[in-house]
Amino acid sequence: MIKYKLILAIAVFVTGCKTETKKETVIVENSIEEIAPITDSILESAVIYEANIRQYSPEGTFNAFTRDIPQLKELGVKIIWLMPVFPISEVKRKAFGDKMVEDIDDASEREKYLGSYYAVSDFRKINPEFGTIEDFRKLLKTAHENDIYVILDWVPNHTGWDHTWITQHPDFYTKNSEGEITDPLNDDGTPVGWEDVADLNYDNMEMREAMIADMMYWVEEEGIDGFRCDMAGMVPTDFWADAIPKLRSAKDIFMLAEWEDPQLTRNNLFEMAYGWEVHHLLNAIAKEEKGVRDFDNYMNHSVEKWKNGGYLMNFLTNHDENSWAGSVSERMGDASEAMLALVYCMPGMPLIYSGQEYDLDHRLKFFEKDSIPKEKGKVWPVLKKLGELKNTIPALSGAKNQGEYTRLQTSPEDVLAFKREKNSSELIYVANMSTEEREVVLPLQGKYLESISGNEIEINPNNSILLGPWQYRILVKM
Repeated sequence: MIKYKLILAIAVFVTGCKTETKKETVIVENSIEEIAPITDSILESAVIYEANIRQYSPEGTFNAFTRDIPQLKELGVKIIWLMPVFPISEVKRKAFGDKMVEDIDDASEREKYLGSYYAVSDFRKINPEFGTIEDFRKLLKTAHENDIYVILDWVPNHTGWDHTWITQHPDFYTKNSEGEITDPLNDDGTPVGWEDVADLNYDNMEMREAMIADMMYWVEEEGIDGFRCDMAGMVPTDFWADAIPKLRSAKDIFMLAEWEDPQLTRNNLFEMAYGWEVHHLLNAIAKEEKGVRDFDNYMNHSVEKWKNGGYLMNFLTNHDENSWAGSVSERMGDASEAMLALVYCMPGMPLIYSGQEYDLDHRLKFFEKDSIPKEKGKVWPVLKKLGELKNTIPALSGAKNQGEYTRLQTSPEDVLAFKREKNSSELIYVANMSTEEREVVLPLQGKYLESISGNEIEINPNNSILLGPWQYRILVKM
């Protein structure tokens, strides 16, 4: 939904006549697109998309990504999360392994390495690699015209080594016993391994205020819709308790924490956290290292863990997993599609990472230019159908007012089946989580629509369903 504002500009013109000054009022109509405020009800049916601008296209620009935003709407996307759009530090710029760009003698070789998005040199500027601030504004405008919200990837725990704070406010940073600014450290004082960034000191109240001011700039001046906060749990929770209400006083925003701690979602702080535990569990099930019983145990303790608020982002891949752990097909093989359907059907919000919709089957380079495929193959139509279900079936509500989750008891044990319900809406997910064919009887009675194929199916306790290896079905009550 779009709202329009009219802006009146008054101009004074002095004519060439010596005796007359003529005032003329000029009315300028300037339409400013404002998406409807983000609400919990909108988030219930949302799909979130992580945009890796550098690798999304051969150009690696905002404009190349902006052209495809209407297509993302076809996949049910309601939120675009932009990986960091800020300039990357030149000092201690990461190349590969433990090598920095400055350690490479060959100048042409050095140019290959663009550094980590998460080594920010200025929180208020745009990375020229991606385009200009006008290009960014066009992206945001296009997203809003398509009823899609845009959140920025924010890096609150550290900065690059040539951020202006390094020289102007060295007291903003953590220092060692020699008084030197350090990279991030573990609790025991050993390095985390992020030598390309400098650790911020949250004991410094002035630094906290500067961080909030930089975040507020993007909310108030550029109109973004929220933040995905990198390593949010490495920052004191009392900072978020101060920062988030201030940000929300300016605009309704959506907050995603890269962390899996319910404390961060309490008291109206972050709405959503990362589903890391279930992500690793699904990888293990796909490798047959764990099974359906482990998934049941996870769901049981997850209900208790998150009962006081907050919900999870569920995913098969993201920028970290793809680059360092492997592509979806590499990690999950033949189980990939059943797992994809599962993250849409279980409580929470599903994530699509750049390239996933185009059957990305390789590890994207992290510090160099790379590119995703751009041909629609097997995954696109599946994502389109799953997105339609997520957007339109109330039973799949996944935020603060989730559809009820009920495990359906089945035999054999390696078949997973559950029911989601909300109001009069009912959806069933059933999948064979094994490499062997399985026959299953569901404790259900009635007519259902098999959502992927579009076929009607009659289910009752006297009829069995045959499922091939890693085959799944999504059934909507008619």
